Parts: sequence; structure tokens; C-alpha cells
Amino acid sequence: MEEILIVDGYNVIGDWKRLKEKKKISLEEARDDLLGWLADYQGFTGTRVIVVFDAHNVKGTGRKVREYRLDIRYTKEKETADECIERLVFELSNRHRQIYVATSDYTEQRVTFGYGALRKSARELWLEMKQVNRDITEKVRETKQQPKGRGIELSDEIKKKFEKWRRGDQ
Repeated sequence: MEEILIVDGYNVIGDWKRLKEKKKISLEEARDDLLGWLADYQGFTGTRVIVVFDAHNVKGTGRKVREYRLDIRYTKEKETADECIERLVFELSNRHRQIYVATSDYTEQRVTFGYGALRKSARELWLEMKQVNRDITEKVRETKQQPKGRGIELSDEIKKKFEKWRRGDQ
């Protein structure tokens, strides 16, 4: 079953302490940090991640961007992130997908739950993100400790032939 995580970007930024502090200095850097962490999450878990940023007060038609291998959506003028997320859940829902919506907006959680998505609060996502980060660190450590193998097992006959070639004895 395919898993999809739809993230209310600014809601999460406003909830995670690190990003909330960074937002005071630079919203763009807070967004980039969030996207970097979500890219790691997607790469490690295999869950498809869609991030929605609210741009309803910005003139324009909205945009879809593919960065960090993530699907990133900026809403169009007069469209809220909540409306975009609800539409995505409705469009993507089927029995072969499990959709999660990460937001701490209670109303949004209830509406998307009605469309079949499961909720993840921003706090739950943060805790999951920390665990994924620990798992990635552990996997890298294990990989570094594994002895460097020679790859494919070769028969003695093939090894002798390669040794002759190496020495130029052909």
C-alpha cells in the first residue's frame, strides 16, 4: 500500500520550536530546513511527501514545484493551505493508498479524516522525524562498520585468471 504524507508547511513551521525560532530571522531558511528534513524522511521511509504552503494572500495562480524530490505546492490566490490539502486528500484517496495529513489545525484534521486520511499532529511528526533521524544515523554507522567486501564470490579458476591478467601473463 502506498503511503502519502501531506504536510501543512507553515502550520508545522509554526509548531516546531527550531523552525519557529528560525522563522523570526528568515522564513525562507525555516522552509528550507523543513524541506530538507522531509526529504530525508521521504528517502528513508519511502513515504511520498507533499508539502503545501499557504499563499492565499499572494497574487498569482499558485505553483507546483519539485525540489528535494518532494512535491511542493504553493496555493493560488484566495486559496488556503487547508483547502488545497482537502482537495489533495479527496483526489488522492483510494483503497491502495494510506494518506496522512500533518497539521495541528484541529478543524483540518477532522475534515481530512472525513475524506479518509489519518491525522498526524505537528508534534507527532516532529517525534517521528527525530526517530527517523536516529535510524538514519544508526544505519550510516552500521554501513561504515561493515567490512569492505570484494563483491561477487569468484571461483578459484576465475581468481587465477584475473591474477594472470593483473600480472600481464595472459
